[in-house]
Amino acid sequence: MDRMARRSSTTTAASSLLLHLLGLLSIILLHPTTTSSAIRLQKPITTATSSVVVPSFREAPAFRNGGTCTSDDVIHIVMPLDGNYIRGTMAAVLSILQHSTCPENVSFHFLSVHLDPEISSLINSTFPFLKFRAYQFDPTRVRDKISKSIRQALDQPLNYARIYMADILPGDVRRVIYLDSDVVVVDDIAKLWCADLGGEVLAAPEYCHANFTSYFTEAFWSDPALAAAFEGRRPCYFNTGVMVVDVDRWRSGGYTQKVEEWMAVQKQKRIYHLGSLPPVLLVFAGNIKAVDHRWNQHGLGGDNLEGRCRGLHPGPISLLHWSGKGKPWLRLDSRRPCTVDYLWAPYDLYRSSRIALEE
Repeated sequence: MDRMARRSSTTTAASSLLLHLLGLLSIILLHPTTTSSAIRLQKPITTATSSVVVPSFREAPAFRNGGTCTSDDVIHIVMPLDGNYIRGTMAAVLSILQHSTCPENVSFHFLSVHLDPEISSLINSTFPFLKFRAYQFDPTRVRDKISKSIRQALDQPLNYARIYMADILPGDVRRVIYLDSDVVVVDDIAKLWCADLGGEVLAAPEYCHANFTSYFTEAFWSDPALAAAFEGRRPCYFNTGVMVVDVDRWRSGGYTQKVEEWMAVQKQKRIYHLGSLPPVLLVFAGNIKAVDHRWNQHGLGGDNLEGRCRGLHPGPISLLHWSGKGKPWLRLDSRRPCTVDYLWAPYDLYRSSRIALEE
């Protein structure tokens, strides 16, 4: 019996070691160092406006346009910027640039509660050639409108910034791709940028097989006046972490105010549980332009309560999205990764990745 126990323990340890080695191998094969500057390390930063210690990153290679690119084809990408998720943001930016035919045409717009000069300096030192601008989102604009949800992270003001981006961005930014910080893009982002909105305000992958009624409470569906919001529509779930948005139409249609009106209803009568998603569904579900599911392989972070591992959905993939509680950098650091987390690892510029390999 004792011999069998030792044998089982040895097998388990060997399997764990094999899994770890496979993860490290994926980093080496899929994300080789291409320039000597790519291994330069920076000192950790503690921001002046918060207690968040910003990690340090290797400098990314310079990505240049292909011969077919023109300077007029600017792609505007909006992302939230938070010290707690900066590692995910850096990986997302790298993945976009690495797979773009015209990476110099991509312009990033970061929304942040705190405009920390140290964070901007960190982005500049990691991506010296990146075109970006950071904008401050005033949390007081939404704080009294937020209702408690099933997970604290969903209640942070920055999670609602996407609703206000039409008011924050300059007037000459007329169309954007909005992306969450927990994504990596494995295709040319220009393909998503060129999506035909068909006259709609936004485009996103739709999931009509999902149980749409579950996103709202019994109090909502039992009230005829509230449930009538979807009359004349065939509403389907879509994830607001990946959207192509006609900012001009959003502004002219007053859609920020329309979303806020549903948030006010939520404060008086609890009609949903999931933070910033349901009020956007209430306004847009059934009235968006659907794009291919390949552009949001979502749910890789597991559910919102436990973050259990999930596999990939069948079909081609252009974007991987770790929506849910589990984030790949946290699971990798804890040495309890899910298999899909090794697809994120090659884009991780966090300095410990290189140190671990060298050791």
